[in-house]
Amino acid sequence: LGNGYAFLAAGKILNRHASKGLKIYNRGISGNKVPQLMERWQEDCLAIKPDILSILIGINDYWHKRNGNYQGSPEEFYEQYIALIESTKAELPNLQLIIGEPFALKDVKAVDESWFPELERYQKATERVAERFGATFIPYQKIFTKALETAPGSYWTTDGIHTTLAGSELMAEAWVKALK
Repeated sequence: LGNGYAFLAAGKILNRHASKGLKIYNRGISGNKVPQLMERWQEDCLAIKPDILSILIGINDYWHKRNGNYQGSPEEFYEQYIALIESTKAELPNLQLIIGEPFALKDVKAVDESWFPELERYQKATERVAERFGATFIPYQKIFTKALETAPGSYWTTDGIHTTLAGSELMAEAWVKALK
């Protein structure tokens, strides 16, 4: 399960539902973009046949493009994401879907104002995917922006993107709250 928000959220859920014999998997891989997710989707998702699926993707699609290591666009990101969810819903029609918004906190290491509004195009694409499929959408950017009222971005993330323990807990709380 790793040691981030998925681990913390899983702990809360397993504690609250100890008698149900739940199985929780984390198949997230650091640095992946939607194309890599698609390549491993059969084994990492469809073969498991989950009842609930949570996806947080998009920051690397933007970041790697920004750094010149990827040629994608927000439109391609959206189309690939749609294709991924369409194929998933075709195989798992009763799947409960939770989609997390990619986020970044300004003024922490490399993240600055220049990241926006391009990142916002990826965020809007993610929200549109959630709307299209009736998924629960977790607005992590809004959640972290609110958290900046109590502590600086460096408290919540190590580099504007990767969360600290406090940032992971903030995400886990939002995820558990979003779970229906």
